[in-house]
This record gives sequence, C-alpha cells and structure tokens, in this order.
Amino acid sequence: MKIKQENFLVRFIKGVIIALGFILPGVSGGVLAAIMGIYERMLSFMAHVRQNFKRDFLYFLPIGLGGIVGIGLLSKPLDFLLQHYQVIVLWGFAGTIIGTMPTLLRESTSKSSRDKIDIAWFLGILIGGGLFLFFMSEIFGTIPANFLGFVIAGALIALGVLVPGLSPSNLLIILGLYSPMLKGFKSFDPMVFIPIAIGGIISMLVFSKAMEKLIQNHHSRVYHFILGIVLASTILILVPNPYQNDGISYAGVSGSIIILSIIFFILGCGLALWMSKLEEKYK
Repeated sequence: MKIKQENFLVRFIKGVIIALGFILPGVSGGVLAAIMGIYERMLSFMAHVRQNFKRDFLYFLPIGLGGIVGIGLLSKPLDFLLQHYQVIVLWGFAGTIIGTMPTLLRESTSKSSRDKIDIAWFLGILIGGGLFLFFMSEIFGTIPANFLGFVIAGALIALGVLVPGLSPSNLLIILGLYSPMLKGFKSFDPMVFIPIAIGGIISMLVFSKAMEKLIQNHHSRVYHFILGIVLASTILILVPNPYQNDGISYAGVSGSIIILSIIFFILGCGLALWMSKLEEKYK
C-alpha cells in the first residue's frame, strides 16, 4: 500500500511539473514528460484510447489532477515573478532546460547509434528552427484573444506535449495569446479553460498517432529534432527579440541581478539533473 501511495504522489508531482510546460516560456511539457519517463506511454494512450483504457486512465489520473492544480497554483506567482524578476526567472528556466540535455542525449541514442545525418539534422533544426521562431511573429502576426483564439492556444499547448522540445508558451507569446491566457488561468475563467481544453483534446486525438509512428520508426531523428529545437528555444528566451512584446529585456539590469541570474541558472541545471535521477528511481 505504501508503494502505491508513493507512486500516486510521484505521478501527481509529475503532473504539476508538466503544467510548467503549459505556462512557462521556453519550457516544453513534452520534454518534461520525456524526462520523467511518461511521454511514450502517454503517446500510446492517446493514440489508442480504447486499448487498456481503464488501466491507463487510472495511471494518468493523478498526472492530470497535478496538471490542473499546477496551472491554478503557478499562474499567479508566475505572473508576479515575470513582471518583477523577469531576467532571473527566465535564466532559471533556461538552466532547467539545459539540465535536461544529458537525458535527451542519452535517449537520442538509446535505440540506434548517432550518425552524420542525425548531426546534420540537429544543426539544421538548431539554426533553421531558431530563425523561424525568432521571426515567427513577423510571419504570422497576432491572434485575437477570443474563444477561437484560445482553441488555437489549446491545440498549441497539446502540440507542446506531443512534440517534445516545442514550447507552446513561446509560440503563444509570439502570437499575442500568452498574457490573456495567464490572466484567465489566474481568475479560473471558464471562457479560457474550456476552449483551451477543446483545442487540446482535438490536437491530441488528431496528432498522437502520427507522433507515435514517428517515434517508433524514426526514433533517433525525432530526438535530434528535439535536441535542436530545445537548444534553439532556450537561447531565444535569453535573447531580446524586438518582435516580441513579452520577450526578455536587460534594460536597467544591475550587477546583482546578473549574479542572481547565473545562480538560478545553475540551480535550474541541478534541479533538472535531480529530476532525471528521480525518474530513474521510479521508472
């Protein structure tokens, strides 16, 4: 009984952590799910909902509850911290992401050896993906924060879970939906939660089978894509972008802020490495 209680709590905590990928700029819920060892099982569940439904539903129930609680609990302090300590917070996020890289590197060669195509794929995604993300607001513009806009936001959030390395918050900032979404989460506005849930469910059901097949048939290529986009998006959250209203700004940053940012970057790396070891323990 004790082991079951610990497993339930661990899965609940994982859900809270994965919720970070929904609302933190530069963080991917899919990467967090992959780091914590539930990504491929989650993908299989979404791609084959009717197979072992009861078993998988009970497994993911505490994760889902943790995700809801995480969004509710983290939205208010996150909004406050980003408004008052943006540079420190974003450098801490970046450290957490960089700390996941060793795990992703190991996973990328877990089923086959790295070859020249993998390296070329990684470099191409790092450069090309980074440029695309940097100029994306210029390409697509902004989207109105209405019901349809939040359905799109939900679809992007789900893609951030299905495609590890894709940060939905980065995309939502670029499209002008991030701040309205965060305000809706803070006030538990049903006109934000409902369309986001609709968009997320549709996206999961439509794209989960495709991602499952890609993982099964092109495992190494997929994870080198993930590595490239993770590194590119991490760099971009630390680089001022004139095309983003909510991007990082170093105007008026003091020496003490720089020192604290470096400290939190290191702490973020350590936290991610600790999470990886925790997953090995409970895998």
